[in-house]
Amino acid sequence: MRQHHFGVCKGACFVRQTGRRNQTDGRCAMRAKCWERTVMGVLAVLMFGASSLAAQGWIEPRILRGGFSVEKTRSTVSIRVEGRVASVEVSEWFLNDGDGIAEGDYLYPLPGEAVFQSFSLFQGDTELLGEIMDADEARAIYQGIVRRRGDPALIELAGHGLLRARVFPIEPGQERKVTLRYTQVLPRAGNALQLEYAGAVQRTPGIVGDDSPGGRTMPVAVDMSFEIDVADASRFLEPFSPTHEIDVRRHGNAMVVTMEEEVLGRFSVFFPFADNELALSVATHRPVGEDGYFMLTLTPGRVSGEAVPRDVTVVLDVSGSMSGDKIHQAKQAVHQLLASLDRDDRFRLISFSNAVRIYSRGWRDATGHEVARGREWVDELVANGGTDIGAALTEAFRLRSPGERLPIVVFMTDGLPSAGERSPERLADQAERQADHARVFAFGVGHDVNTHLLDRLGEAGRGSTDYIQPGESVERVVGLLAAKIRYPVLTDLELDGGPHRLVEVYPTRLPDVFAGQELVLFGRFKGDGLGQISVDGVRGSNALEFSTELRFPEARAADSYIPRLWASRKLGHLERQLWTEGETASLIEQIRDLALRYGLPTRYTSYLVQEPAAAVDLVLSARKMPSAMPAGVAARTVGVRDQVVRVTATRASGQAAVRQAAAARARRVLTSVNEMRAFDAELDSSLRERRENTRVLAGRVFTLDGAVWTDEAHSEDQAVIEVKAFSAVYFQLVAALPEIAPVLKELDQVLIAGANVSFRISDEGIEELTDTTMDELVQRFRVAGSTP
Repeated sequence: MRQHHFGVCKGACFVRQTGRRNQTDGRCAMRAKCWERTVMGVLAVLMFGASSLAAQGWIEPRILRGGFSVEKTRSTVSIRVEGRVASVEVSEWFLNDGDGIAEGDYLYPLPGEAVFQSFSLFQGDTELLGEIMDADEARAIYQGIVRRRGDPALIELAGHGLLRARVFPIEPGQERKVTLRYTQVLPRAGNALQLEYAGAVQRTPGIVGDDSPGGRTMPVAVDMSFEIDVADASRFLEPFSPTHEIDVRRHGNAMVVTMEEEVLGRFSVFFPFADNELALSVATHRPVGEDGYFMLTLTPGRVSGEAVPRDVTVVLDVSGSMSGDKIHQAKQAVHQLLASLDRDDRFRLISFSNAVRIYSRGWRDATGHEVARGREWVDELVANGGTDIGAALTEAFRLRSPGERLPIVVFMTDGLPSAGERSPERLADQAERQADHARVFAFGVGHDVNTHLLDRLGEAGRGSTDYIQPGESVERVVGLLAAKIRYPVLTDLELDGGPHRLVEVYPTRLPDVFAGQELVLFGRFKGDGLGQISVDGVRGSNALEFSTELRFPEARAADSYIPRLWASRKLGHLERQLWTEGETASLIEQIRDLALRYGLPTRYTSYLVQEPAAAVDLVLSARKMPSAMPAGVAARTVGVRDQVVRVTATRASGQAAVRQAAAARARRVLTSVNEMRAFDAELDSSLRERRENTRVLAGRVFTLDGAVWTDEAHSEDQAVIEVKAFSAVYFQLVAALPEIAPVLKELDQVLIAGANVSFRISDEGIEELTDTTMDELVQRFRVAGSTP
């Protein structure tokens, strides 16, 4: 059968091309009739259940004949990437499980900024007529459906394009297959290609089957498969997705990317080019009138030249509290570190309790014989005595390494200083002076550790600090580090945005890049236009520079997940700064403002004063779900603006301190929307177990007050703007404040708090506003201190 393609006619119907154009002056003769049929279709939409929106495409009813419903039963998405072109085939099966004949339009959302070509659409073996609309044209369709359904499930599709085609009648009990094929030119994102897919209409986790007032129910998920086939896969390094968990399989020169779950929300995946020793993949987002946000992913590729040799110092606490299973696991962890040494590496072994013991006063080459002797020395260690951390640190930093070698110190302790210098502040100052060029990776085992001291160790040494909870495997956690830091690729990193100023980059001190480990940076940028981002660093004794050209946009709606990920990174930095440097009114205000704008849980919340156990459970979950709990210990800033309520003490040690430090670290290494989404679900579940009528949406905590879901960040003395649901102002609000869309999608009557003004969505309220007034309200909602 000859395949026909859709002809392009912007703003009008698209008709099948059969060798001649069925168009006049670039306009489709059927445009008016198509629009009329669409209006008829959406008027009938209330007869359909919400489950018709469960996946990528759906059918809007056109003619109603008796009671019926159409459900999607399964869906497959197959994408083939060749060169810079992605060929997409989507097959979806629809079942009419009612007793009437169903007719309607097949609607399929398309990423608004993507470039598409060569469309074809089939129902069985019959090609369908259809049209494609850009984001502006599609907005009226989406809004019309939302109004007539009284269900804002589609509001997150604002900014998406739309494919629309009429499907033939579906008889009762009949299942029909719709197949869509199109090609998409993949844009460059720095040293990578970026593929985007509109995905299914997403429902926020945690409210499935909810019958409470104002709540909505998640559509029933359909059986779905999603697969990306990459030709000539040797061109690419390991792909990554900041929005979803993906599985990558390589076989020869082929690569397949899959997902086990339904693709909810906008899906984005990057394919870094393999012809770079360090690929710089860049994604940007910029709200109108604001500085932009960027996500920069550094992916190490094939490294030329010799590997960077390491000088590894392992410092192990063998005080009495380490006895039993802890000392056994710690010894196994040291064995893993020793096993990770290469022939050009050197090592030292240090143990400490009341006194310091060393395996050798000087560096030992990592030969097989020397490593075996080191293992024997470790096996003979016995746990007893006190904890002289100061003496252990002095010995750890005693020897210096030449410039071509990377010095690494791995420090493990389970206790507080009880011998020698006991002041954590002086110990931290001492370590910062002595560390010099050494990278420090600190591990706190259990709750009796000083988090201020260990956090400062990791910060000063451009390394990291990890906290191992009671019962957790020391061997496993340290073993992960051993694998991570085995092959240094680039050290002493510096970031430059060329003529465009890069600001508020997190982490603030850039860590080293190791082979097989991506480094993800988030930051903001000023200015717009063509430019470049460059990363300078050192490999051994060689200074290297890597760069990529890109356009810094004046405004860009795509990749809207970046601001909240950036804010979470910043919040983790501020929280660590707060308890390592002390509280100030300015620092606390920064945390509160950041949490309020971006929907991030913080330690400052009146809710946790009432329910302090929630903080404990949430951070316990951070250990159970290491990749899915990038959060602090609590809900969010709420209520009274002029006073700060502390939930936990400022102690540096103990269960609460360790869990807060672990949670802040999780924020600082957050990399994906999937992690943020999992945290929101976990927080929602935890709070609902303790209090009825509580919801967490986009990081905001809502409680049901009468018939209105009220944001706990709302202050009674704060101005409230009441907006009528599904009015012109409602859709203006969604377009201007996309961060509130997840809330409006789930709750009917709702009050959402901003920095200086709150919005209440209800059946009554204003329906029209000028653009100037809306811009002023958005500014007051987002920016603390802005005036009416």
